[in-house]
Amino acid sequence: MKARDIMTRPVVRVGPGTPVREAIVLLTEHCVAALPVVGAEDAVLGMFTEADALRSGVAGEGPAPHLLVGSMMTTPAETVGLDTDVTEIARRMLGDRLRSIPVVDDGVLVGIVSRRDMLSPLVRQDDSIASHLNALLSDYSGHRDRWTISVTGGMVTIRGAFTDEAERRVVTALAKTVYGVVGVELWEEATVTT
Repeated sequence: MKARDIMTRPVVRVGPGTPVREAIVLLTEHCVAALPVVGAEDAVLGMFTEADALRSGVAGEGPAPHLLVGSMMTTPAETVGLDTDVTEIARRMLGDRLRSIPVVDDGVLVGIVSRRDMLSPLVRQDDSIASHLNALLSDYSGHRDRWTISVTGGMVTIRGAFTDEAERRVVTALAKTVYGVVGVELWEEATVTT
């Protein structure tokens, strides 16, 4: 897998002349750890990180209004190409304690790879569907474990006891609200009484 396969785009970016206060707003509003700082023709000049933001306002008052990203950014910025293998990206992130790395094509910013982007391929779509559906049905049932859920290729199978046909319809409808579900099968399991 390559950088092009997992990178996030479009990239939230700033220029060296962007006020630090504005850059901090972008960091927090977009929930990102760093912003690439780009110059002419989107060439990456540096990174404005959360650490840079904290350094800019250590006194608790926040950064001075005239403080610009160019004076606070981390340089040089490490970048990777579109065809950089994810193992190399992971090695660089861990070795250099980076939370994100800009992706460039002929020196032009085209994407960014974050640690979260690196983790996404580790989670299969079916696992994600099962996790979301488990939470949804747990809320519906008052947090009682009433059903067992399995997912294969987006096809959901729910096993357990259902109160009546109306509950079967509700559970089916809830399952279909989860992104990635292509179909739902319900399997009634007899309740054992002693």
